[in-house]
Amino acid sequence: MPKLLHTGQVIIDLVMAVDKLPQAGGDVLAQSASFEAGGGFNVMAAAQRNGLPVVYLGRHGTGRFGDLAREAMKAEGIRIGIAYSAERDTGLCVAITDASAERSFVSYIGAEGEVTAEDLASVPAETGDYVYVSGYSLLHVGKAQALVDWVLALPSTVNVVFDPGPLVESPDAPLMQALLPRIDLWTSNSEEALRFTGASDIAEALDRLAAHLPSKVLMVVRDGPQGCWIHQRGERQHVPGFEVEAVDSNGAGDAHAGVFVAGLAQGLSAGEAARRANAAAALAVTRWGPATSPGTAEVDALISETFGG
Repeated sequence: MPKLLHTGQVIIDLVMAVDKLPQAGGDVLAQSASFEAGGGFNVMAAAQRNGLPVVYLGRHGTGRFGDLAREAMKAEGIRIGIAYSAERDTGLCVAITDASAERSFVSYIGAEGEVTAEDLASVPAETGDYVYVSGYSLLHVGKAQALVDWVLALPSTVNVVFDPGPLVESPDAPLMQALLPRIDLWTSNSEEALRFTGASDIAEALDRLAAHLPSKVLMVVRDGPQGCWIHQRGERQHVPGFEVEAVDSNGAGDAHAGVFVAGLAQGLSAGEAARRANAAAALAVTRWGPATSPGTAEVDALISETFGG
């Protein structure tokens, strides 16, 4: 069975629910607040809950947040690849969800923003494995170059998954240019794809992405409640979403990405994996918190309920 090696950042989310965000200098009361493992943890939890063994190949810190991160990964059965903790603590993200289910973030990067070649060599990437690279990682000077060098040295039999995130805005940066030819699977939401390519709609974004990426690359672009689009070798397919009542969109994209990779690793076609990923994302938005991906049985149940088997 392949495994997922996640090279992104596990941080701790301070999750708060409010009716609306305050104006600058203002104040509002939250209906709830809790500390939860977040960031790359959300993708890893989704994959692990859907049958794909996961290894966290990123740093974790010394302190209360590092302890929370390790406890959460242990509870999910996620293996921690880098055995020792860094001298400083794991970082923190304030994640605020308003009444429309939209979320806003303010992040502080800690130990997870650094990695060395020796760290990345802690767990070998083997044939058929999936290596998950987050665009956030390319922004951390203590991590980016070592990570890209390591990814470029991987054998072609290892699948490289790239998630640009909201902060990688174009293909022009040198590290991004170096990484593009090695990507096997692109996963993003529509806003990220439009921003990265400068396109005006998803169809144009997929075409522009295809011009930047290897010819065999599989692209998945999420389109919110409408589901997602998949594109490979010039063929494009829309995979419809599932109708649910959303309460919190935090972590839905991560659930989609983790479940999609898990499906591919288990031999599903891109369309089948996308349908399962859409179901997982739909269930995730009905729950509060960042790591709300369902497990295999819940995904199966929603698909069966919707399609009758």
